[in-house]
Amino acid sequence: MLRPKMRGLLVIAVVVAACLCLADGKGECGATPPDKVAQKLAPCASAGKNPSAAPSSGCCSAVHTIGKQSPECLCAVMLSKTARKSGIRPEVAITIPKRCNLADRPVGYKCGDYTLP
Repeated sequence: MLRPKMRGLLVIAVVVAACLCLADGKGECGATPPDKVAQKLAPCASAGKNPSAAPSSGCCSAVHTIGKQSPECLCAVMLSKTARKSGIRPEVAITIPKRCNLADRPVGYKCGDYTLP
């Protein structure tokens, strides 16, 4: 059991480490916030709202580029406030990599409450 003073120091150390990570740009999408990266998915607007809509080549290209950067970034972008405000449905958006037939998509990757098919 940690003494109160040690527990306080541990909490401070964790907070400082988290702040340093964010300051270094070590978020899901590096130094760029997911809400900013989400703007690159503008061509995916209809495919992210309607599971029957075929994703455009521009959409598939953007998803491929972001997903190649990192699955964590793609997930954060699909669940971002920007995506939600534009009417993108996360449960539909996570199907876009499969609908684009991306061979290197993260299959079975847990994205928030959703799993990439």
